[in-house]
Amino acid sequence: MNRLTLTGTVLSILLLASPSGQAAPRIAILSFELNDITSLPHTPQEQVRTASIRPLLEQALSRAGDYEIIRIDANDQAAANSGFGYLFRFHELAAKLGEQFGADWVIVGQHSKPSFLFSYLLANVIQVKNSSLVASYAIELKGSHEKVTQRGVNSLADKIQASLDQSAQ
Repeated sequence: MNRLTLTGTVLSILLLASPSGQAAPRIAILSFELNDITSLPHTPQEQVRTASIRPLLEQALSRAGDYEIIRIDANDQAAANSGFGYLFRFHELAAKLGEQFGADWVIVGQHSKPSFLFSYLLANVIQVKNSSLVASYAIELKGSHEKVTQRGVNSLADKIQASLDQSAQ
């Protein structure tokens, strides 16, 4: 047995024997949909803000825990989404999309804006293996500044991490 093979074998045994040798949970975060019901809906600024939520949430979860973020591009998400809110309402279809990309969890979200003064980050945490809704969150955002959005996303990430940690036990 050569030295490289021996080293690989030893590393494999150590990883299997250690509790940290388990694979990190694989999370797919879908792009958030904008549900803007104000009198001036879907402004470019609000579309940009909504588009920023997914990458901010990916960053926040990456900082919060040992997670592998799975990328599902907009075209694949659109192909699975039969209409606005479809994946948000039908957990089994969101889970099926996540399964196609090897995810353990799927986060499906909406940015709901009923007023110019506040909006909500709505997020469903779906476990892929049994297509079940594990948690559903609504985070209120008062204002539309970047700092408000970042704070709301960080709060959402904390809640999602707590749900994932609780489900792992």
